[in-house]
Amino acid sequence: MPIKKIFLYCLLSILFLSTAACSHDTNSKTSNNKENQQVTKEEKENAKYATVVKEKNSELDLEPITLTNYSEKVGATLSNPKYKTFAVNKELEIAGKIEKHELLKEKYVWVKVSSLDVIDSNTVQEYYIPIKNGQFSNKIHFYNGEGKYSVNIMLPATDRENYYYDLSTFEVINVNPIKQRDIAYTPFAQEAHLTLDNIKSGFILGKELITVAGTIETQTSFKNIMIEVKKDSNQWKHEIPIKNGKFSYEVPLFYGKGIHQINVLVPDQNRENYYQYGTTLFVDNQSTRTMKPIEYFRTYEERGITLETPQFGGDRTKLSYHIKGQIDPNAKLANETSHIYIKTKKGNDEALDIIPVTHFSFDDSIYLRFGPGEYEVSINVPEIKKEKSNYFRYFSVASFTVENTENEDKRDLLPSRGIPSDNPKIINLAKKLTKNKKNNLDKAKAIYEYTAKTISYDVAKFKNNEFEWDDNALKTLKLKTGVCQDYAYLAGALLRASNIEARVITGKAGTGFLKENHAWIEAKINGKWLTMDPTWGAGYVQNDKFVAKYTDKYFQPKMTEFNKTHLRDKVEY
Repeated sequence: MPIKKIFLYCLLSILFLSTAACSHDTNSKTSNNKENQQVTKEEKENAKYATVVKEKNSELDLEPITLTNYSEKVGATLSNPKYKTFAVNKELEIAGKIEKHELLKEKYVWVKVSSLDVIDSNTVQEYYIPIKNGQFSNKIHFYNGEGKYSVNIMLPATDRENYYYDLSTFEVINVNPIKQRDIAYTPFAQEAHLTLDNIKSGFILGKELITVAGTIETQTSFKNIMIEVKKDSNQWKHEIPIKNGKFSYEVPLFYGKGIHQINVLVPDQNRENYYQYGTTLFVDNQSTRTMKPIEYFRTYEERGITLETPQFGGDRTKLSYHIKGQIDPNAKLANETSHIYIKTKKGNDEALDIIPVTHFSFDDSIYLRFGPGEYEVSINVPEIKKEKSNYFRYFSVASFTVENTENEDKRDLLPSRGIPSDNPKIINLAKKLTKNKKNNLDKAKAIYEYTAKTISYDVAKFKNNEFEWDDNALKTLKLKTGVCQDYAYLAGALLRASNIEARVITGKAGTGFLKENHAWIEAKINGKWLTMDPTWGAGYVQNDKFVAKYTDKYFQPKMTEFNKTHLRDKVEY
C-alpha cells in the first residue's frame, strides 16, 4: 500500500477514535450537568431563604436572649440561640450547658414549640433533649412551615422529680414554607430505646391503614407496647406484642377522612400494666371510609392471643369471613389451647363455630349463615378443665361487627359445627344413600335409616361425659358409635350434603318424669319441617347396655305422641 494512503487511513482512524472519546465525554458531562443542576436548584433555594433570613434579621431589633433566675441556681447558659426574636431557615439548633447538672432530678431538657399563627394545643411539638456531661444540643424543625413560633426551654428541678422550671422563652420566625414535624421521643421512650424504623416524619399521609413498626430495648422485660388512635372525641387503644425487640402493626385509621393522632406508648418500668407516652404521630387519612374498632378483653393478653385478621370491625363480606391469628407459646395455657370458638350473632340467632389451633396458629373462615345484615362476632378461648362434662365454657378475647352482603339465608344448608356437609366423604356417602330415590322424603328416610342402623349408642360416653370439642359427623362415621348429638350430626350432614335443609334441635327427652338432655333433627321437606330422631330409632339402653333395634317410628312421627317424650328447646348451630 502506498505510504500516503497508509497515512490517510491512520489519520482517519485517529479522528474516529477521537470522535468516540468526545462523544463519551459529552454524555458524562450531560449526566453531571443534571446532577449539578439539581444541586444548584437546592443551593439556590437555600441561598434564597438564607437571604430572606438575613434581610428579616436586619429588620429586627436583635435583643440578646434572657434567662430566668433558675439559670443562676444551676449554672445554665445557652450557646444557641442568642436572641429573643430572630429569623431562621427551616431549622434551629438549641444548645447549652449546665454546670451543676448533677443536682438535677431528671436527665432531659424539655422544649416546647408552639405555632403563633395556628393556635392548636394538639399540634404543639415537644422535645426532650438528653443532658450529657452537663451539655445538651438538638436541632428542631417547624411543623407548620412558614410563620412565627414560640419556643420555651425548661430545665429539670433540683428539689423534686418530674418537675421543670423555665430557662428561657423566645420567638422564632421561620421563613421556609416546608412543613416538617420531627419524630420526638419522651424520656420514657428514650430510656426504653424506642425507635420507629419505617416512619421518618411526625406528620404523614395515610389511607385506611398505616404500618407502625420499630424496635425497643431487648434487655427490658417488656412484652408489649401500646398503640392509641385519637380523632376528635374518639379514642382506641390496643397492646402490640414485642418479639425479639421488634414490633409491627397495621394501625386502622378508624374515623374517616382527616387527621388521626397516633400515640405509641411504652410500658412503665416501675408499674405493672401501666404505660407511658413514647412518641406521637399525626396521620392525614385520605380515605372517607369509617371503621369500627375491635374490642379486646383482658383474656386476650392473658392467653397470649394475637389477632392478625381482622384488624378492624365494621367490615363487609359475602357469606364467609376469614379469621387468623397466633398464640404465644409461653402464654398461660397455650399448650392446652387446641381450638378457639367463634360465636356469631344476628338478632336472636346465634351460631358457634370451631377453628383448630395448629402449632400455636389458627387460620380459617366461618359462615355468616343468617342472611344479610350486621353480625356481632366474638372470638373465644376454651376453658381448660380437668374434669369431663357435656358442656363447654369459653372466655371472650375479642369482639367486633361485620356486615354480610349475601342476600340469601342459608343457615340450614351450610356446613356448621359438627356438620361438615361439604366434606367429600359425606358428599359421596349421601349420593350413595339417596341414589335412585324419587324425592326428598325418600332421601331423608334413607339417611335416617342408615344413621339409625349404622351407629350404636355409646353408653359410656353419655355416663362419663366423654364429650370432645371436635365431635362431628366424620368422627361418628369413623367410630360407628356416639350419643344423640353424634347421631344428629351425621344425619344433619348427610341431609345438607343432599341439598335438604336440616337443623339440629336440642331439648329434653325421656319416658318418665325426669328427662335428659337430648338432640334430634328437623328436615325441610316440600316446604314443611319434618321431625326425625335417629337415636331413638336405633334401639334402646337396658342395664347400661345398648340394644340395637331399628324402628322407623321416629321418622316423621305423630307429633302429639312425640311431644309426650320430647321437649323441644331450640335450634343449635
